Amino acid sequence: MADSALVEQARRWVVENYPYNREHLLRALEWLDHLAPGAREAVRLATLTHDMERAFPGPDSPIMESLDDPVYEQLHSERSARIVTEWLTSHGASEQLTREVAALIIAHEVGGNHEADLVQAADRLSFLDTNVDLFLGFVESGRFSIDEVRTKFEHSYNRIRVPDAKALALPLYERADARLASLATRIDGAA
Repeated sequence: MADSALVEQARRWVVENYPYNREHLLRALEWLDHLAPGAREAVRLATLTHDMERAFPGPDSPIMESLDDPVYEQLHSERSARIVTEWLTSHGASEQLTREVAALIIAHEVGGNHEADLVQAADRLSFLDTNVDLFLGFVESGRFSIDEVRTKFEHSYNRIRVPDAKALALPLYERADARLASLATRIDGAA
């Protein structure tokens, strides 16, 4: 299925503006295609752009106090929705489509209805697929502890609400957990 011109423009926007973690967003869309081939344009756009606030740091960027920070997650989701809304509006998206995308982005951390659950599941699958090295690096740098990252991996897996996605996520989660355990052993051996 060919994407709409707007989804293609959004893909370029992600690639050009979010080099730090664009692979996560691109892979999330691939996971969505696996879970829900033919998903509506709003779902595709929300999945592809759900973290775009991180591409545009500013004085209103939320500050993460911990890896399990629901206040941060809410502020992050709301800021991403605002940034994506501005982008969609500037690219001629209808008001209805823009509202639908914004609502799905706001719900991308927690889900809530079938389409929001799909966005959330694609996000979590992509996280476990693409961001494990990033979080292992956080442990190695001392930014976060092994226990904090373990909780993040567990939380990412456990919050998935779509049964098919949860089954797909299990081997990704188990691999991430095994890699974290290996890192913990290496760190303990070096101490």
